[in-house]
Amino acid sequence: MEPASTTPDYRRPFITITMLFFLWGFITVMNDVLIPYLKNSFQLSYFQAGLVQFAFFGAFFFVSLLYYFISLSQGDPINRIGYKKSIIVALLVCGAGCAMFYPAAEFRQYGLFLAALFMLATGVTLLQIAANPYAAILGKPETASSRLNLAQGVNSMGTTLAPIAGGLLLYKVFAEDGQVTIDSIKMPYLIYGSMFLILAIIVWFSHLPRVANEEKLAKGLGALRFPHLRYGMVAIFMYVGGEVAIGSYLINFMMDEGIMGLAEADASIYLAYYWGGAMIGRLCGAISLSEIANQSTKYFYMAATGIAVFFLVYLVTAIRIDDGVFSMKFMTPQQIAPYFLLIALNFVAFVFGRGHAARVLGVFSLGMITLLCIAAFTGGSVAFWAALGTGLFNSIMWSNIFTLSIKDLKQYTSQGSSLLVMMIVGGAIVPLVMGAAADHYGIQLAFAVPIINYAYIAFFGFAGHKVQPMDAVA
Repeated sequence: MEPASTTPDYRRPFITITMLFFLWGFITVMNDVLIPYLKNSFQLSYFQAGLVQFAFFGAFFFVSLLYYFISLSQGDPINRIGYKKSIIVALLVCGAGCAMFYPAAEFRQYGLFLAALFMLATGVTLLQIAANPYAAILGKPETASSRLNLAQGVNSMGTTLAPIAGGLLLYKVFAEDGQVTIDSIKMPYLIYGSMFLILAIIVWFSHLPRVANEEKLAKGLGALRFPHLRYGMVAIFMYVGGEVAIGSYLINFMMDEGIMGLAEADASIYLAYYWGGAMIGRLCGAISLSEIANQSTKYFYMAATGIAVFFLVYLVTAIRIDDGVFSMKFMTPQQIAPYFLLIALNFVAFVFGRGHAARVLGVFSLGMITLLCIAAFTGGSVAFWAALGTGLFNSIMWSNIFTLSIKDLKQYTSQGSSLLVMMIVGGAIVPLVMGAAADHYGIQLAFAVPIINYAYIAFFGFAGHKVQPMDAVA
């Protein structure tokens, strides 16, 4: 492991790594744009169209599980070949997955599309296994959560821009006579594949310090011997499942007559405040958990960041293009005031967290429970804004859970990372549970389902994250 004195040299490598976070956030959200086109082109049922997400999220589980067993039997692959080579391989796999969309569209085979998605997700899985712990390692351990929150903030930028860019390419650039066909998918995914290839070349020529641990892995369960990692795995499952479930049903929630009764197009616009809230929280989390010593300066930067990102989302959601005519339609101060209140409450939660990753996680979990109770058991605009506000409080959870879970794993860090990434499978399971609840009890009451998820995450933040001495887990 490189000495702490080289920490200042980690800034440039960290910038390179954040590019990875942006790109995998971008390509992951493209599934939401892709599903309607595949459904219409192949005349699929909703279940068949849902196989898109199953193929994608299923790869996270199977690839991570395979990585874990390989690391047990043959040693940790990333620890042996280094983070840089591992990241390059992952980027090339992502590029290959994107390239597979061309023959899939050419032969018009839905199975080939699912294979391409699985290949793409395999690359993203390997990127997550390598990049998350590497971003945490590049600097002082005390600021690891800050770095991951910043990287996740850039990831949120990718998830925000992807639907806009994807829709533009499909609707405007590669549509045939104004119609989106299966052939319209070919060139966009070749462009995405080229982006992964270019980034692989950038990484190849970049100086990424080698931080692999040379210690030999002990026999046995490996990283699973650490209780805080096991608790963290469940926390990741709960977090990803809760976030994906909430995001999946927010539009239906806002369209419900007992909430706002919005049209689908209008509800989709408001959805930007959910993802914008995640960006606000993650960037503010990076500042809150940083090394800035002066609290007043830290709070000023957090407030300025929150306001700046809010106005960015405010401007983007005001854009309208009707029949080729560009216009701006802004919400009134009275309409947007509740969101400002939620940002203020999010700021207060950071203050209560006092810059400690575990405490912030626990406080934010309590905030999520409160907002979900309001969303599920009240109604109207109060429930509406409470549901949208969950984006603000979901924001820092991945970063904080991840860094707390891999703390002090040493030579088991990459192995532990693979196990955590494996638990992203929660994003495929929890939405099904929430959907079943919506079918039986209505969409509003279904928002009570994730309360269980955040109750567990609160436990992890306040107690489950604590690292036990090695002799206690030997």
